[in-house]
Parts: sequence; structure tokens; C-alpha cells
Amino acid sequence: MQPIQNVTVIGTGVLGSQIAYQAAFHGFAVTAYDVSDDALEHARTRIAQLAPVYVSDKVAGATAESTEAAANGIRYSSDMAEAVADADLVIEAAPESIDIKRNLYQQLAEAAPQKTIFATNSSTLLPSDIKEFTGRADRFLALHYANQVWRQNTAEIMGTIDTDPDVYRSVVDFAERSGLVPIELKKEKAGYVLNSLLVPLLNAAAGLVLQGIADPETVDKTWRIGTGAPVGPFQIYDVVGLTTAYNIASANPEPGSQAWAAYLKTNFIDQGKLGVATGEGFYRYS
Repeated sequence: MQPIQNVTVIGTGVLGSQIAYQAAFHGFAVTAYDVSDDALEHARTRIAQLAPVYVSDKVAGATAESTEAAANGIRYSSDMAEAVADADLVIEAAPESIDIKRNLYQQLAEAAPQKTIFATNSSTLLPSDIKEFTGRADRFLALHYANQVWRQNTAEIMGTIDTDPDVYRSVVDFAERSGLVPIELKKEKAGYVLNSLLVPLLNAAAGLVLQGIADPETVDKTWRIGTGAPVGPFQIYDVVGLTTAYNIASANPEPGSQAWAAYLKTNFIDQGKLGVATGEGFYRYS
């Protein structure tokens, strides 16, 4: 297969914007797609803000000139057919809703050329849950990024029984060339490796708060001191984004998850406190 060069990112939220910028910084031709010009304006702002972060965090090769060039090189489009017309790889970073993803992939299947590989960044849905909507199960797999991709630069790659091995290897190669560490899963697993470890921690922290055992600051302090970790679970919630946490919890019928979703909605979502992205979640940010 020809190496991947033209990349389209579908969805320009916090993580979608990071995915687009990371690829552009490493020399890929990147198009960022979202459903409206207003959403794309927010994406431009997010991406412009990433350039100085790469410099301050001393990402290899990051200078004021190289980071600005990467930001300026990204193309933006609210026209799906235009956005994917020459894409070698489409990375979908849409909300964690099977209905949203179903509709999206049905549109993509019609709009994208046959050469295009589709990759979902879903953190909770298996690629097998989605593959039937893609129209190209052999060219579809999961490519999962961690938030703050320039620091937590893992790329978890998980195919289905239908994924062409050459497609899988091509995405591994793309991950390496875009400054990521490929984490190759041998078979499907909800949560991949990272979230299979992280989610139980976040759920346990939520339970401690819901049961009135400890407040978020105490939980985080205990975790940091007791393990040497740089951040606690509620700091992680703020980075992941409380909208994502709410969407995942509300989709789970288990009573504890429903209680956590209700807690997040009342105390944070309805008040516009969505985490780091909005400047306030469990903590306040400048």
C-alpha cells in the first residue's frame, strides 16, 4: 500500500483538534471537518493555542516557526464530500454515540473514495459495533488517541476480524510517522489497554464522591501521595472533559453510572463547567 499522506479528521472538539494538529505538525496534509463553520472557528482557536504549547513542552522539532506553520497548514471544511475527496485516511472523532457514528459512516461511505481507510477514535465502542455502517469493513479499524497527544502520545490500534492486515500495518506506520507510539492490540477489547486500566480508577473515584465518603480534592490528594502519580482521577476527568464523561455514564444503564451522569449534569454540564476546555470543572483553570 502507498504510505498515508492525506488525512481528514472528522470532528474538531478538544481531541479532534489535537489529532489534526499532531498530524499536521509531523508533515501530513490535514483537513479538519465539522458540521458548521461556527464549529470550525472554535477549532481554529483550539489549534492556534496548541502551537505555543508544543514549544513550551519542548516537543521535538517545535519552534515558533514550525508550530505556526503546522497550524496554518490545516485546511478546514464543513463540506464532507470536499473534506474527504482525496483522503488516504479518515480519523473519526465524533461524540460517543452509536447513532451519531452510524449516520456519519453512512455518509462517509458514499463520499470517500474507495482507497480511503476509515479509523474510529471511539474510546468505548468496539470497531465491530460500527463496521457494518462503513461499507468497507476491510479498510476500517480503531485508532485511539489519549488526550494531550503530544505528551501522552500513544496510538492504540485495534482491528476487527475483517480488517485487512495491510491496512492495519499502514495505520501503524502512520502512527509512527506522526510522532506516536503504536500500541498494537491482538484482538478487540472494549476500552483498549489504556481505558481498561483508567476507567475502573475513575469509576471508583466517582463512587467515593457519590457515597459522600470524600470530596474530589481529597480523592485526588490521596491518589497523588499514595501512588506518586502526577494527577488524581478528578484532574483526569477535567482533562478528558466532563461532557465525554457524562455521555459515557448516561449510556450505561447500571444504576451507579446513571447516578454519576445525573451528578455531572446537575453540578457541571448544566452550568457550563466542562473541564479544562472551558476553564472550570472540578477545578478552575486560568
